[in-house]
Amino acid sequence: MASEVLCTRWTPLVMRELLCGSTRFNDIRKGVPKMSPSLLSKRLKELELAGVVQTAVSERGTQEYRLTQAGEELRPLIMGIGNWGQRWVESRLSLRNLDPSLLMWDIRRNFEPDPPPATRCTVQFLYPELSENMRDWWLVVTPDGTDLCKQDPGYDVDILVTTDLRAMTSVWMGLSKLTDEITGGAVTIDATPALERQLMAWLKTSVFAPQPRMVD
Repeated sequence: MASEVLCTRWTPLVMRELLCGSTRFNDIRKGVPKMSPSLLSKRLKELELAGVVQTAVSERGTQEYRLTQAGEELRPLIMGIGNWGQRWVESRLSLRNLDPSLLMWDIRRNFEPDPPPATRCTVQFLYPELSENMRDWWLVVTPDGTDLCKQDPGYDVDILVTTDLRAMTSVWMGLSKLTDEITGGAVTIDATPALERQLMAWLKTSVFAPQPRMVD
């Protein structure tokens, strides 16, 4: 019975998004960008029927998906799969199918401006090798939180990060260090020294990155 709930395609990734704190449909979808909206809706309904997820209405009147106690008890299993992948999946396989939208969503989710800036700070990520519609991304950091923008938000850019998708994904996964990628020229940061130091502190890696690698 458990396998019928958890082993259908995409379900472990949907669970990962829920366990990482996504509650709104569109936010969950950003974490599984290659999954169609109709299939995501179907999987969420299946999880609800299985008692893993329950729906609720937020203060803003939008529908949210929240884990039940049964769903929370799956945390060690789902996170364990991610930890296993970090330890045992070869780097070349991990860096084969890269997705800028998933990477930027993960970066935004773990972005930690602590303390937050007193005023708005706009960080642009530029991936020159990508197509025009995937090349530019913005993180708008305010005292109230961090928003990810696919379209130019219209603010002056305070920090410009120019990189390639493979290098930034490698940093995110903990396969390489940001300082090493900067030294090697794969990442450049255009900002004042103070803002560059802030960015280095704000950027975090995947929750699975601390796992020791067992294969190269």
